[in-house]
Amino acid sequence: MIFDAVDVIRTKRDGGSLSPEQIDWAVDAYTQGTIAEEQMASLAMAILLRGMTRAEVARWTDAMIRSGERMDWSRLSRPTTDKHSTGGVGDKITLPLAPTVAACGAAVPQLSGRGLGHTGGTLDKLESIPGWRASLSNEEMLDVLAKAGAVVCAAGSGLAPADRKLYALRDVTGTVESIPLIASSIMSKKIAEGTGALVLDVKAGSGAFMKNADDARELARTMVGIGTDHGVRTVALLTAMDTPLGRAVGNAVEVTESVEVLAGGGPSDVVELTVALAREMLAAADLTGGKDPAEALRDGSAMDAWRLMITAQGGDPDAALPTPNESHDVLAPESGVLSRLDAYGVGVAAWRLGAGRARKEDPVSHAAGITLHAKPGDTVREGQPLLTLHADSADRFERALEALEGAYEVGGEPERLPLIIDRIA
Repeated sequence: MIFDAVDVIRTKRDGGSLSPEQIDWAVDAYTQGTIAEEQMASLAMAILLRGMTRAEVARWTDAMIRSGERMDWSRLSRPTTDKHSTGGVGDKITLPLAPTVAACGAAVPQLSGRGLGHTGGTLDKLESIPGWRASLSNEEMLDVLAKAGAVVCAAGSGLAPADRKLYALRDVTGTVESIPLIASSIMSKKIAEGTGALVLDVKAGSGAFMKNADDARELARTMVGIGTDHGVRTVALLTAMDTPLGRAVGNAVEVTESVEVLAGGGPSDVVELTVALAREMLAAADLTGGKDPAEALRDGSAMDAWRLMITAQGGDPDAALPTPNESHDVLAPESGVLSRLDAYGVGVAAWRLGAGRARKEDPVSHAAGITLHAKPGDTVREGQPLLTLHADSADRFERALEALEGAYEVGGEPERLPLIIDRIA
């Protein structure tokens, strides 16, 4: 069935609901180049302003899934389960989480992305490991899953191509903030990935895409609804991103911290969130009677799965990671309790040090990043290092320090969101 693009735009502009046939046609026609960029931009703006019903969002997501391939893990002997995070600062959770869940009996096909702006990317972190490969064929992914129980790699070009095209358009037309379009973008890729169960880590706070918990909760509910409507058991945890996760922000420094967690140590917030998400992933996959994730971290089985996963993707888990040429300490201005450490400011500083990128094609420095010596609630002394900045060149420090102006505060009562704010199923 063929529609007139202007009629479809008018329907949504005037507050109407798009029919399943209109949605199917619009997504397919845009993917094929039949609808002009300016017309899809107009439709995206109408969706931003008018919203979508649950049925519309489900159909829009389905149309994007059908624009490409859908992966199939039926040859695996284990149930599949996956996690998606909406992104943040110091969010290295995928690194310890995937092997931990694998050590507890599930298969974890984790398609991840790269960092952009102040948020880090899982693939950038893992590429700090010499030899590790992000790009795998579907057969290679199956092979790694069979050997290690977990794979973390880049999504292929055949997965939801409609989303790739629409995402680029939203980025330049002021329509990124539309919750129906955010939710369908994330969920089309995750459902096409073929996992049987999905746990969403939806961040709220200054370092997250959603700055307040109410918006994050709405996004979480929308995504859980999409997953449920597509037969994927889906649950979401609403988690804090007002201050960075853990004590490392960057690439190699976050790999180092992740290995500490897998060795049974590491920062308490990273451990807590890893275990909480792992338990949700196992429950969603109906694997609640076996090994507990906390036990897998203690007994070394999670570390064994990590080593298998890294080796199977060409990496050397024993290799030295990149180290910075230059470091600079940021000192506490006075003695007292660190009451605030803003995730967004720290994320922008790490980006300016070279750990992130402004455009998708930009390179990143694997050695660049920030080490946090204190978190909100910690007592500090005047002149004590609060943060250590790492960079390949000392000329990176000035702009990074500008990003940190006003990002931390000593004195007063610490103001922090609880690490796990809510659970939505």
